[in-house]
Amino acid sequence: MPRLLTVGLPVYNSMPYLKEAMESLLSQTMQDFDILAVVQDCDDGSVEFMESIRDTRLRIIRKKERGLVAALNQMLREVTTPWLVRQDTDDVSYPNRLERIQEWITRAPDAGMFYSLAEYYPKDQCVGQFRCTRGTPEELRRVAESGYLLSFCHPSVVLNAAEALAIGGYNPALYIEDVEMWGRMALNYKIQFIPEVLIGYRQNAGSLTAQSLLRSHLGGLYDQYLLLSQLHGWEPQPLEQVSDLLSSLVSTRELRAKEKLRELNMRLAQKKLLAAVTAALQSFLTSPSYFLKRLAEEFRQAKPITNGVNPQMYLQRKAEFWP
Repeated sequence: MPRLLTVGLPVYNSMPYLKEAMESLLSQTMQDFDILAVVQDCDDGSVEFMESIRDTRLRIIRKKERGLVAALNQMLREVTTPWLVRQDTDDVSYPNRLERIQEWITRAPDAGMFYSLAEYYPKDQCVGQFRCTRGTPEELRRVAESGYLLSFCHPSVVLNAAEALAIGGYNPALYIEDVEMWGRMALNYKIQFIPEVLIGYRQNAGSLTAQSLLRSHLGGLYDQYLLLSQLHGWEPQPLEQVSDLLSSLVSTRELRAKEKLRELNMRLAQKKLLAAVTAALQSFLTSPSYFLKRLAEEFRQAKPITNGVNPQMYLQRKAEFWP
């Protein structure tokens, strides 16, 4: 039987976590899969480490273009199996991850994409799971059709490579490369939820800045703007033309509270308990409503989790967003 799965790893200065990520793949309960590493010039020993691995399933290719999106699209083009399993080099696939993915593909072969739950890693030093939109393919499509964004942990995703390319792959013009693509996938193909925690997602303390979080948030709002443009058949403006409009939709208190919740897990992973407790308290004091909503999402979900703002906030200013 031909192999179904290839795990794609974008490699760029990925030490020291790269070793644990690779070990999590090489020790899977199912061994019939490929590994495709798309590498960029590194100066931390990442390339040398990958080249030291003697495993016939591993293929290493040099990245032709710079940037993560270029690496992801190159994976989609170069993969030799029907399905591309996403993983980053600081994350960990749990032992039965690929076995369970293959079982779900057999169960729902007409899906265009699968995704699973993900928990913050190391799990004994962090709290909570990645915010995840749970639902049937029909429910996920309805979320996208309503103008809200789907929330998946990118390294938990499994893509049908041909169908991902058929809708254009990852958009290289976007700062947030994945969220906008989920909307296109939901509108064109079935997205299948695997209701199991199959991957450990590491939050990198190096990204802990309000500036990067604000940029990420604005990138997500632009993704929502593109989704609404597609749904209504309206011509979107470039990001630089609507950045001030998007900024006016941002709740700075919620953004600050979100930043402090991210800091909570990063400090726990660093075993800095006092700093972690302080971050949690600051999050609550900054925006009690956001903190309590996020806490409630860990235990019960009356409706699917979504990203973005109320689409009416765009539509009420249609003349400005779509002149």
